[in-house]
Amino acid sequence: MSEQVHRDKSEASRPASKRRRVRLLAAAVAAAGIAFAATAVGFIGFLSQLRGVETKPASNADGIVVLTGGSSRISDAVELLARGYGKRLLISGVHPTNGISDISRSLPDSQQLLTCCVDLDRSAVNTRSNASETRRWVNERGFRSLIVVTSNYHMPRALVELSYAMPDVTLIPFVVVGDKWREEPWWTSGATVRLLLSEYAKYLVAEARVRLAYLGLELSAEIGDQPTGSIEPRRPASG
Repeated sequence: MSEQVHRDKSEASRPASKRRRVRLLAAAVAAAGIAFAATAVGFIGFLSQLRGVETKPASNADGIVVLTGGSSRISDAVELLARGYGKRLLISGVHPTNGISDISRSLPDSQQLLTCCVDLDRSAVNTRSNASETRRWVNERGFRSLIVVTSNYHMPRALVELSYAMPDVTLIPFVVVGDKWREEPWWTSGATVRLLLSEYAKYLVAEARVRLAYLGLELSAEIGDQPTGSIEPRRPASG
C-alpha cells in the first residue's frame, strides 16, 4: 500500500517539475530576447553618432590631437594645423621607432610645420593611454580646448576616454571618414560590420568603466581596450 502511495506521489510530481522547467526555459528565452533587443537598439544609437561626411571643426582650439590608426588621420590633422585651427598638434600612438622624418616622407609639403609645431607621443598603445598621454601634453602646454581627430567609428569611444581624463578641457570632434566608408554602405562589407560591432563592444566597456570609476570602482584596463582596428591600411608613421 505504501509503495503504491509513493508511486502515485512520484507520478504527480512529474508534471509540476516539467512545468518548472518550461517556465525557466521561457524566462531564459525572454531574457535573451530582451538583451538582444537592448543590444540592437544600443547599436543603432551608436551608429547614429557616426558621421558620414567630414565637416570643419565648430571652432578653433588651443591644440589638436590625432589618435593614430586610420591612414588619413594624420594628414587631416596636419591640414587643420596648417589652417590655423590649433597652435600645436599631438600625434598620439606613434610607433616607438618612428619620428618626424618618417611622417614628413608621407607629407613632404608639411615638413616645416611638422618640425616646428608637432609633438609625438610614442607611449600610447590604446585609446585609454591615448587619453592619459594627451592629458599630460595638454597640462604641459596649458591648453584649455582641443580638437580631437580620429575615425568616425572610433570617435564615440575616444570622446568617452578623453572627457574622463580631461573633464575641464573643451573637446571639439573632427571625424575622419575613410574612402571605403564613402564608397559602399557599411552593411555590405563583412569586415566593416565586424569592425563596427567590435568598436561598439569596446565603447560599451569604456562607458561602463568610466561610470564605475565615477562611483569609485575601477575596472581592469585590460578589458575592452585593445588597439583599435581600422577600415583602411595604416601608414608606417601612425604606428
